Amino acid sequence: MTAPMTESTPASAHAHAHAHAMSEPTLTDVLRARKVIRPYLTPTPTLRPTALSHELGCEIVLKCENLNPTGAFKVRGGINLISSFDAEQRALGVATASTGNHAQSIAYAANLFGVRAVVYMPAGANPDKVAATELLGATVVQAGADFDECRGLAAEHAEREGMRFIHSANEPLLIAGVGTYALELIEDEPDLDVVIVPVGGGSGACGVATVIKTVRPQTRVIAVQAANMPAVHQAFHTQQMVALDGGSTFAEGLATRVTFDMPFGIMQRLVDDVQLVSEDEMRDGMVTLLHRARIVAEGAGAAAMALARRLAPDLQGQRVGVIVSGGNVTLDTLRDTINRVGAGSAA
Repeated sequence: MTAPMTESTPASAHAHAHAHAMSEPTLTDVLRARKVIRPYLTPTPTLRPTALSHELGCEIVLKCENLNPTGAFKVRGGINLISSFDAEQRALGVATASTGNHAQSIAYAANLFGVRAVVYMPAGANPDKVAATELLGATVVQAGADFDECRGLAAEHAEREGMRFIHSANEPLLIAGVGTYALELIEDEPDLDVVIVPVGGGSGACGVATVIKTVRPQTRVIAVQAANMPAVHQAFHTQQMVALDGGSTFAEGLATRVTFDMPFGIMQRLVDDVQLVSEDEMRDGMVTLLHRARIVAEGAGAAAMALARRLAPDLQGQRVGVIVSGGNVTLDTLRDTINRVGAGSAA
């Protein structure tokens, strides 16, 4: 099922070279990013739902990134990155690949700064995310079986057309941008014992770890991944890069088969643990958030909640930050999730 990272697509070659040409973002970069994005984005709410805390026996603090204009945390990184382009770079346009939330982030930022954007999305991508990306003015090309195939196609397109290829994880300015939500969280709640954050490509987990471990090193940072696509989990625990042959999860924000240079390095240094949640646990997490906190989360956005529920016996009496990374779920998926879980059984 698993092999060390041996891909030779233009995407991975480009990403590899690109990552080594750049340095990992620091807290200073995140502070700089906050200044950049402040005119465009308002801070998202930090909620403390009493019912949820009572149920789990620990103080749950939700960081609601689902309430960003694109419905997910990634828009912070898109604005921070594209705003840094000079006139020449903006004129070239950008190409990227995404299962949806990174797509909207780049489309939103490109629209803001007058940059042409081409986004490759998998053939079976979330239709709401495809429509939202197009609505923001990007050209969507649906091709490739999954995100990692799309990445190769987008890199080839960028090379062919002379555009700037934007990797969804090996970009320090993306990581610094998304790290701004961790800054907001720790300012609202400076005494967190644990922060649980979902991980797909790794930009969100790395942004969180960079901020939290600099400001409050004793806070544990736990990343959580879909058990059906455990590339980051395997890489973290074996300490080597991983490329899975396949896999699928309904949580498209976590659907990454391959680990990436920059996030791999940051997570090895700054993340305390990576754990897995099942598809059913994420569905339970979605219904729990809906029922107990009136929060709509997509599968990836509920992964941290799912892990908090499972770890509750070990978290008694602690302050636990739970990242709700996105809320871009189709009505069909939401309906299906509620039907499967049943509002009573999860919450």
